[in-house]
Amino acid sequence: MKMIFKILVLVLHFTLIISAQSQHRIMSYNLLNYPGSDTTTRNPYFRTIFSTLQPDILIVQEMTSQAGVNGFLNNVLNSVSSGYAAGQFIDGFDTDNAIFYKSASFTFLSNSPIQTELRDINEFKLRNNISGDTLIIYSLHLKASSGSANEQQRAAEIDSLRKRTNSLNSGTNFIVVGDYNIYGASEPAYQKLVSQSGSGYLIDINPLSGDWSQQQYAAFHTQSPRVRSFGGGATGGMDDRFDMILMSQSVIDEGGIKYVPGTYTVYGNDGNHYNDSINRPPNNVVTQTIANALHYASDHLPVYADFEFNQSMLQLTSFSALIEGMYNGFSMVPDTVTIELRESTYPYTLVDQTKIFLNSSGTGSGTFASAVNGVPYYIVLKHRNSIETWSSSPQVFTSNSLAFDFASSSASAYQNNLKQVGNKWCIISGDVNQDGFVDSEDLSIVFSGNATGLTGYVPADINGDLTVGVNDVIKVYENNLIGAEIKAPPGYVK
Repeated sequence: MKMIFKILVLVLHFTLIISAQSQHRIMSYNLLNYPGSDTTTRNPYFRTIFSTLQPDILIVQEMTSQAGVNGFLNNVLNSVSSGYAAGQFIDGFDTDNAIFYKSASFTFLSNSPIQTELRDINEFKLRNNISGDTLIIYSLHLKASSGSANEQQRAAEIDSLRKRTNSLNSGTNFIVVGDYNIYGASEPAYQKLVSQSGSGYLIDINPLSGDWSQQQYAAFHTQSPRVRSFGGGATGGMDDRFDMILMSQSVIDEGGIKYVPGTYTVYGNDGNHYNDSINRPPNNVVTQTIANALHYASDHLPVYADFEFNQSMLQLTSFSALIEGMYNGFSMVPDTVTIELRESTYPYTLVDQTKIFLNSSGTGSGTFASAVNGVPYYIVLKHRNSIETWSSSPQVFTSNSLAFDFASSSASAYQNNLKQVGNKWCIISGDVNQDGFVDSEDLSIVFSGNATGLTGYVPADINGDLTVGVNDVIKVYENNLIGAEIKAPPGYVK
């Protein structure tokens, strides 16, 4: 019964590892002509807002300049929580879109503007540092105001967007965020967004019928959190659903990047402030301090949602290495080694590691959770009584898999740091104290173990027979004479 339980625990552990996921918050916010002339007044309010949210990706509208991007990054985001970076900003006509992200979680890839009659729609591409998945985010700020002419202009802007999204490969993960300025479900722009006539359609996870300004939809309204005029913003209280996050079919479906159901939030909106200021007490979802900050910072409320990124495990599908002291020219005493993945440039930071069991043929396999597909890494082998051995050059996982063989050629190791036994190349044995050298200290440890009759699974047992004997002493002595030591890229310190 105990054995069955242990097996079940191992199976569950393996399942959890393979299906590991990371969850990230993506937020969209119209900042209201930022920076303007009142950042000294507004920045403290923005800092209050982001002190509680700290999204992993933030997309903003109504950014007016690179100076504004720099100011918001330094004086708001990184003032609250360090680690944010800004993506490339493109200064187009009228106000623009900008993107910020946590660099520990994402890498910015590109910003490609889609020109429309009024403002650019920006296509931002980012890669998740763990899963390697690429997410495309479109940020827009459509033509404002009601009326047929404005509706038609918004529809034309969406035509430009749909032309781009329809050209994406099937299964592409993308979302569209921003200030849509759409008043209801019957608007041509909205109908074009959700129309499934092409592959680049969007899904509204909160589909609302009719006119969205109705009180029954109060919980979805994002403009305006104020009823009086100040700072150049819109007034009238909460009665418009202008800001949204729409998603591609692949983001809704299982696998890859996936929306986390129930996380879509209009921040600060408790549904009880229809045609009213968001900071009129009481606000049932945020503190009064935050409600005041939302009221004074901008004439829009931010919206956010959480997304899961599958942590695709990298597979060392076939790994071969022979431990010199345990190999007799035909087979090897099975043992466990640690395989590290280290960055390809100085200081060769450790990215991930795993334990691999090598069988009598010196082969095994392993998985890595933190490394990224397509990125070069040095492969480093560590064994309890052998010289730390590096691959001759950085290796790249392709389609999340890699095969690597230390045993077939001396050229597989950095500076050929292997020793031939028969027709195979072996990891050099004898570094008992793991200081990177086979020296007198190692020899002393093994000699002492032999003299005292030391037995068991101990580092001084060089040949793996569970007894520290004369043959173990001889092997360490031989490798001491040849000056066996670690060989690694310049600057590496063990």
